[in-house]
Amino acid sequence: MSRRARLLVLAFGGCGLALLFALAAFRLPDFGGTSHPYGQRTLPNAIAHHTPNVISSINFDQRAFDTLGEELILMASALAAVLILRTVRAEQEDAAGKHAYGPAQVFDALRITGYALLPVTIMTGVYIVAHGYLSPGGGFQGGVVLGSAIHLVYLSGDYPALARIRPIPMFEAGEALAAGAFVALALAFAGQVTAMNAVVGLEVGSAVVLTLAKFFEQALLVRKDT
Repeated sequence: MSRRARLLVLAFGGCGLALLFALAAFRLPDFGGTSHPYGQRTLPNAIAHHTPNVISSINFDQRAFDTLGEELILMASALAAVLILRTVRAEQEDAAGKHAYGPAQVFDALRITGYALLPVTIMTGVYIVAHGYLSPGGGFQGGVVLGSAIHLVYLSGDYPALARIRPIPMFEAGEALAAGAFVALALAFAGQVTAMNAVVGLEVGSAVVLTLAKFFEQALLVRKDT
């Protein structure tokens, strides 16, 4: 596609977005008025669905399709990173041969701290996911904590141990299953905030692990070759 064609597509999309934004803005209630149509609808629905937290009810029930879009964006980003970096890795291994990496030389205090914080961080992530329906957030935040937690092993200087505890095929399958489960819950049920929160945590955590894994592998290959 030429540069001119890309600009035309961008202009067409921008005009459509501007039109939709203007139509939505013109129908907003006056600032400081007594009419709050959004709040008047969300709170009764949250109470009707017996959701302890209104924000979680909005994210995982009343606007589950919005959350589904965010899930698919994250999934597509992770898969794109995996596919692109996997191809680059294969090219470098063909040119230079496969490399084996042993534990890095780090300070003992850093190694002990990393291993000590690993179970604490994992428990924190599980707690955030499990209690997401009681407070704002949950699945997304807890998933990021869980996905990042196991990389404390890498920061402790032991990349082979990290490779053993995060098999890539398992996390690829976990991400796909979690995304599919969220779609099924969003289409079939209402008020399943706890279940939706759990599968969001699994999908986000798996996506974080996959993305970081491929970036780590690429960085190690580049450093080894140089």
